[in-house]
Amino acid sequence: MERGLGGEVDMKKLQVIKIGGNVIDNPAELEKFLTNFSAISDLKILVHGGGKVATELAKRLGIEQEMVNGRRITDAETLKVTAMVYAGLINKQIVASLQAKDCNAIGLSGADGNAIKSSKRKVIDIDYGFVGDIDSKGVNVDFISVLLESAVSPVFSAITHNGEGQLLNTNADTIASALAVALSKKYEVQLNYCFEKSGVLRDVEDDNSVINTITKESYKQLLSEGVIFKGMIPKLDNAFDAIRNGVSAVMIAHSKDLTSITKGNGNTGTKLIA
Repeated sequence: MERGLGGEVDMKKLQVIKIGGNVIDNPAELEKFLTNFSAISDLKILVHGGGKVATELAKRLGIEQEMVNGRRITDAETLKVTAMVYAGLINKQIVASLQAKDCNAIGLSGADGNAIKSSKRKVIDIDYGFVGDIDSKGVNVDFISVLLESAVSPVFSAITHNGEGQLLNTNADTIASALAVALSKKYEVQLNYCFEKSGVLRDVEDDNSVINTITKESYKQLLSEGVIFKGMIPKLDNAFDAIRNGVSAVMIAHSKDLTSITKGNGNTGTKLIA
């Protein structure tokens, strides 16, 4: 933090960026995205899941996969696959690509540096298995800040831990939101969800039907109309939770528009408003 001319505290800008699985599955698109990520001058954090790689590997290993409301049911065998793919192969491929672009990055799971602790989701209606939910004190702000202030960009996979030796599969959107909220106490944080669509669409088949702004009230209406469904629901739930808890802005946009949304240029993507 720095003090402005009037004595007020000026917080450094931090971009927390989550990249969607379909972009990870497309090497050319991922390469363009990582080039743009490398060029961001603000402090920055990247969060990713695993795309189709984990699902395809599980299938080859004969491990049946089940999704409920956009979230993966994680039994013991599925956890092994997601940990290998998310925290291993994909995380290190992304970090290697960033290093090649002169962006000093470090690949992390939540267990590394005790960065993100979570607890196994309680069974209410559905048993999600080894899935982690992050509480308000689960993010190690001091550790992550040391990396950021050392000009190192953390790259988080969708794996956390419970502090007792158990890894937990954790929704990458949730991780991005939790990081953004926790770090908003120290930085001016913008949370960005980047994926293969141009934003939140009124018609999922029409990429030109972007809804430019969504408020808490209009979100309820869109849900009741069935415009927003499946995997977009947890994404927007996390986004509104972030806004309520100190994040300055939340953007949902196409990965190719990363530069535009982080610089605040133009009418690109969907902006969430409290």
